[in-house]
Amino acid sequence: MRLVKASEIQEMDRVTIQELGIPGAVLMENAGRGATKLFLDHFKPLVGSHVLFLCGRGNNGGDGYVIARYLNELGFKTTVIVLSKFEKLSGDALTNFEVLTRMGLDILEVPDSAAWAEHRRLISGCDYIVDGIFGTGLNAPVKGFYEQVIQDANSAKKPIMSIDIPSGLNADTGQVMGVAIKAELTVTFGFPKLGEFVFPGAHFVGRLMRVDIGIPSKVADTVPGKISIVEPSEFSSLFNVEKPDVHKGRRGHLLVLAGSTGKTGAATMTALGALRAGAGLVTVGIPGSLNPILENKLTEAMTFPLPETGDGTLSMDAEKHIYQLMEGKTALAIGPGLSTREETKALVRRIIAQCPLPVIIDADGLNALPGELEALGHKETRAILTPHPGEMARLISSTPAEVQKNRVEIAAEFAQAHACILVLKGARTVIAEPGGEVHLNPTGNPALASGGSGDVLTGLIAGFVARGWPLSKAAIAGVYVHGLAADALAEDMGQSGVLASELLDTVPLLTACLAQGEWPLEAPPPHADFYNSL
Repeated sequence: MRLVKASEIQEMDRVTIQELGIPGAVLMENAGRGATKLFLDHFKPLVGSHVLFLCGRGNNGGDGYVIARYLNELGFKTTVIVLSKFEKLSGDALTNFEVLTRMGLDILEVPDSAAWAEHRRLISGCDYIVDGIFGTGLNAPVKGFYEQVIQDANSAKKPIMSIDIPSGLNADTGQVMGVAIKAELTVTFGFPKLGEFVFPGAHFVGRLMRVDIGIPSKVADTVPGKISIVEPSEFSSLFNVEKPDVHKGRRGHLLVLAGSTGKTGAATMTALGALRAGAGLVTVGIPGSLNPILENKLTEAMTFPLPETGDGTLSMDAEKHIYQLMEGKTALAIGPGLSTREETKALVRRIIAQCPLPVIIDADGLNALPGELEALGHKETRAILTPHPGEMARLISSTPAEVQKNRVEIAAEFAQAHACILVLKGARTVIAEPGGEVHLNPTGNPALASGGSGDVLTGLIAGFVARGWPLSKAAIAGVYVHGLAADALAEDMGQSGVLASELLDTVPLLTACLAQGEWPLEAPPPHADFYNSL
C-alpha cells in the first residue's frame, strides 16, 4: 500500500477534479459517506448520541458537514462548531455548509477565543467529537484559539474521530505542530499519509482506516511517489523457489565477522538468525581466544579463530585469513560486537572496501565508517547498512534527535548518495533503496527493545542474502519477519521481557505460513484497515 505526502494527494485531487472533471463535491460526498460508516462500525454509538463537530473553514471542515448530515439523518444529535466566520467559507465546503443550514441543523459560528469560551462547555456534554479542524496542508505551528480548542478537545477524554488526519499533525513528517488532536479513530482519504504512519504521528491517529473516495488509479499512477508500507506479498514467493532435492550447499554460505571479549553473544545471535532465515551454512570468524566459547555456544554453525589484538578484538593480521575465508561464501555480515578499537576499525574499513561479496554492515561495522564512507564504494549496490538512530547520526554527523525528526528523508538521501540499502531501525523501520524507493515496516513492538534483537535482525537479512535473494527483498523480508516474530511472542508473553533468542524459534513457522499466503497471528495484519473501499 502506498503512503503519500501532502503534495501528492493534493495533486491527485487537482488532476481528478480539474483534468478528469469529477466534481470536488463528489469526492467530498464519498469521503463523508465512507467516514460515517467507519464511525458507526468503530464506535457502535447508540442512536440519539450527541456528536460534536469541530470544523475549520477548509475542505476538512466540508467533509465534517457531510458526516454531520448523514448522522443527523440516522437520528443522532449533531452540533457543528465552525471555527471561522461563516463568510470565509468557500467552494465545496460552503456548498455543504449551506445544505446543513437549509436542513436546520445546529450550527455555531465560533471564530475566536471569546466565542470559544462561550461554547466550550459543549465538549463536556457531548458523547463523541469529530475533528475536522485542519487537513493535510498544515505546515505551521498551531497557535491562537485553535491551540486552545485542540487542548480542550483532548482534555475532555471523549472518543474522537479525526477526518483525514488528526488536526495539528504534519502529514509528511508526523511531527506535532505545537499541539495535535489525540484521536481514537482516524479515517484517511485516498491513501494513508506518511505522517500518520511514522512516529510520533502514529501515536495520535489511533486506529487508522482508509476510504477510497474515487480518485482513479490512473491518476494516482501519474503522481510520482516512492514510499510504501511493506506487505508480505512483496517477498513471500521467494520462500517457495527451492526444489525438493535441495541441499545445504545450495542454500548459500554466510561468513560472519563478529564478536570480541565480552560480546560473543552478538556473534551467536547473528549466526543463529542466519540459520533461521534458511542459510545452508554459516561460518563465524572470531578472535582466536574466543573460539572455544563460540564452539560451545554454536553447534549448528562453524567457527574460525582469527588473529587478535591484546584486547581480544580482531587485528590487522586477520585480513589475509578473512579473504581466504570469503572463498566459496555467498555473503558477509560484519560488525556485531567487534568493538571500536582503532586497529579493528581500520580492518573493518579495508574488508568492506575490498569485499567482493554482498555485505551486511551492522553495529561496530557501522561505527568504523563515520568520516570514511568512501569504503562503501559507489559503483554498484552491494551493501546493506542497518543502523539504529544513534549510529545513523554518527554516519551523517548529526544527532539522534534530528534523525528521528525526519527518518524517511534522511534514510532515502543516504541510500541514494552511497548506492546502498539503508535499514534505519526503530519503530516503523525504514528500508531505503538507492533508486529512491522507501519501504516502511508495519510489524514489531517494544518487545524488540532488548539486547541482541538487532543481531538477530542482521542474521535474518544476511541469511536471506546468502540464499541468493535480491538485496532489497532480503532487507524487506528480514525486517518484516523480525517484527512479526516479536508480534507473535507478544500475543502470549506481552511486550516486555522477551529475549532475543526467543525470536529465533518463531521464525520457521512464521515464514512457512507467509510462504503459503496464510496470516500466522490472531490479530489481523497491521495494514488490513487500509484496504477498506467505501
